[in-house]
Amino acid sequence: MKLHELSPATGSTKKSYRKGRGIGSGNGKTAGRGHKGQNARSGGGVRPGFEGGQLPLYRKLPKRGFKNQFAKKYAIVNISAFDRFDAGAVIDTQILLDKGIIKNVFDGLKVLGTGEITKALTVKAAIFSAAAKEKIEAAGGKTEVV
Repeated sequence: MKLHELSPATGSTKKSYRKGRGIGSGNGKTAGRGHKGQNARSGGGVRPGFEGGQLPLYRKLPKRGFKNQFAKKYAIVNISAFDRFDAGAVIDTQILLDKGIIKNVFDGLKVLGTGEITKALTVKAAIFSAAAKEKIEAAGGKTEVV
């Protein structure tokens, strides 16, 4: 095989299509824009959502809700999930990710108090609910805010 014999795979390239370049091109004269009118002009056409001057739907509907752009999203885990760890273990987000207990970390870990805990564990998280903190410490464990 020589350099001059190289060519792209069949069907992988298309011939360029030049609009408005004369009758012989097959798309001359109006260049697929039809005859006259707003859409035939350069820069013509209407914006998305335009309904011909009728009051558009997005203006008819009431404004609702609000999204707090400063809100933090936490990965949530209940203390019942800590039962599978050995006593004295240190639990943080990386260990929970490795075990598949949580899928994403987001802005940190939040520990909630659903369930029971019997082992003394050290738990590192961004936030603890009051019930979770109470139950972990009652079992002889420690809570560390990271």
